[in-house]
Amino acid sequence: MTNTLLCLLVPSLLLCCGKLTAALKPVLTVSPSWPSPGASVNLSCEVKPSSAGWRFYWYKAVPDLSQNNYTYDPLPGSIYMTVENSIIVPGQNQTAGFACIAGRGNPEDLTDYSEPKFVWCSDPHPAASLSVSPDREQHFTSESVTLNCGGNSTEYRVKEFTESGYLFQYNCSTWWSTTGSSCTFSSQWSHKSVFWCESGSGEFSTAVNISFQHEGLLLVSPVHPVTEGASVTLGCRLRGENQLSNVFFYHNDKLIQSDSRGELNISAVSQSDEGFYKCEHSGKVSPQSWMAVKAKPALKPGSSSFPVMLVVGPVIGVVLLTLLLLLRRFRQTKGSGRVETVYQDNLQQPLYSSLLHGDLGVYETIRQPGNYVNVSGQEQPVYANVSAWSDSA
Repeated sequence: MTNTLLCLLVPSLLLCCGKLTAALKPVLTVSPSWPSPGASVNLSCEVKPSSAGWRFYWYKAVPDLSQNNYTYDPLPGSIYMTVENSIIVPGQNQTAGFACIAGRGNPEDLTDYSEPKFVWCSDPHPAASLSVSPDREQHFTSESVTLNCGGNSTEYRVKEFTESGYLFQYNCSTWWSTTGSSCTFSSQWSHKSVFWCESGSGEFSTAVNISFQHEGLLLVSPVHPVTEGASVTLGCRLRGENQLSNVFFYHNDKLIQSDSRGELNISAVSQSDEGFYKCEHSGKVSPQSWMAVKAKPALKPGSSSFPVMLVVGPVIGVVLLTLLLLLRRFRQTKGSGRVETVYQDNLQQPLYSSLLHGDLGVYETIRQPGNYVNVSGQEQPVYANVSAWSDSA
């Protein structure tokens, strides 16, 4: 194994390996930043000034809380090294970070790592979780917002990527007021950012958009995707006024509700409800927010029928046993030549006959009006109350 290959496979040795073109730092771009679950992501690595003869090496960024940085693991398989400056990473389902290195010559001169770039996914089952309280995307400045990181780790940090392109890192116990894995903060300036959690075991949470605004009108909408079939309520608020009336709501710039109500209620969310929403009140219009819709979790094969069989199976058994008992009692009663009479009242309404103590009756039935039971056999009943008489009868 050559020294260059060893350095690339063991990134911690990179600075010790031959000549490092440290003055050059490639620029990595990722697209799209918010892929749909399972979609492919394009990575592009560019060395400036541009020149020919470069080979490109691709890495995943792994959170390293002990160094307040990242370690880098080579991407698997054939996409680890390419002569092209772009690759496609298929089937992206989780929030992840990527980086690249470029090299050329023999022995190979290597650039430094690019700055890590991230793709943010709404993984329904992330290794680490992030919840936001209050559960809304838009907030006023100076309002407190709590981010709660969870998962299998005991140590977390919060990352913020601003719309202007700056990446910030917060250790909750150092920077913000904290209780366990919960971080509470507020912002004094208007901006919009992507937030996510990184765990001490190298895992990413799902990411959320959070924005802050000094004044004006804000839309109240959930930060996480809504599951198909669930209900959701969107609202509108002014600073100091959480309940408004006569609010107009828009979906992808189309007016969908314009009445005296102050909320938009969707009782059963479908994929067609996904999109941008905003609200309008007294001539003011809120910024728009994207509401994502995720599919219901798929049932495992046979999982839906198993609980049904737990109920239906015993019921069928009871019915069969009852039928067998009925058949036996009917034969006993027929052999004795005696039939129990079911009387009707003067209004010809059917009456129930009651089981008496000592009777071995199997069930009670109802006679329809106009049918009489007698012992001569001239007219047969529609339903007979089959009963085995007691020994004293």
